[in-house]
Amino acid sequence: MNPESYSTMEQVRAGVDNLDRQIVALLAQRFAHMRAAARIKEERSAVRDEARKAEVIQNVREEAARQGAPEDILAALWDQLVEASIAYEMTEFDRLKA
Repeated sequence: MNPESYSTMEQVRAGVDNLDRQIVALLAQRFAHMRAAARIKEERSAVRDEARKAEVIQNVREEAARQGAPEDILAALWDQLVEASIAYEMTEFDRLKA
């Protein structure tokens, strides 16, 4: 997959679809880590960690810059992803500790 070599929209779309499948698989792994965190943490209040959230988003900004990707866009996406992850972890915490 080299977008620079594409000459048709079909190639672009196939490349995007392939990447989307990979991204979903990686996100599924990320949420599995959230389930593990929910299982390991002893207190529900430990689920939200603003310092860790800021660190994760800063790491994404730095990696985006390193790869030549739009830092602000990825930081905003990751803010949403982290918030969704926190909500998911809260739900899992409650389910596991019930």
